[in-house]
Amino acid sequence: MKALVLFSGGLDSTTCLALAIDKYGAENVLALSISYGQKHTKEIEAAKAVAAYYGVKLQTLDLAAIFADSDCSLLKGSTEEIPKESYAEQLTKTDGKPVSTYVPFRNGLFLSSAASVALSHGCEVIYYGAHADDAAGNAYPDCSVDFNDAMHDAIYIGSGQQLQVVAPFVECNKADVVAMGLRLHAPYHLTWSCYEGGDKPCGLCGTCRDRAAAFAANGITDPAIN
Repeated sequence: MKALVLFSGGLDSTTCLALAIDKYGAENVLALSISYGQKHTKEIEAAKAVAAYYGVKLQTLDLAAIFADSDCSLLKGSTEEIPKESYAEQLTKTDGKPVSTYVPFRNGLFLSSAASVALSHGCEVIYYGAHADDAAGNAYPDCSVDFNDAMHDAIYIGSGQQLQVVAPFVECNKADVVAMGLRLHAPYHLTWSCYEGGDKPCGLCGTCRDRAAAFAANGITDPAIN
């Protein structure tokens, strides 16, 4: 293996997977899908579908126990409802803190775990789909440029300079991510981004709103909506 892609089955990670496959070939890419105690399995199902579409190896990891005491609204044990507002609206109520769908230090944990898996498979690089819209306003601080730079350095040093972290969208917005994916013919019709687990995306949660706006900015309707 050459590259490991942190892979949720959503829009951003699918675009990352498409980029890695375009560069290294499907036979040299490992997709890592991580369960963290989320309220539904729709994104895990999407990850399996996209991995099968590309013919890449998919490895799964369950880290739910680490978040067992969190009241993040995405998690099964939470008493909080998932907000039906844009991230900008949510941030007006957080007093500078992350939004309620921020899973505590998730990307830090995921990248650390991915580093161990990547080294075991002889990978040279980890791809993940953090982008500027998620980092904006401190909604998800573990998607920021500063966070990415720090994690890159820690993993590069800690791996004996064998492994690097690449966040190709960290300075891009979601519309830019969609534009890249469309050029690479990413199978967006198989992806799932919604924080709810219904038959269809709710269209109201923060990630649904961002996703719809990103496709609209590219002049097309989301192919996962039918």
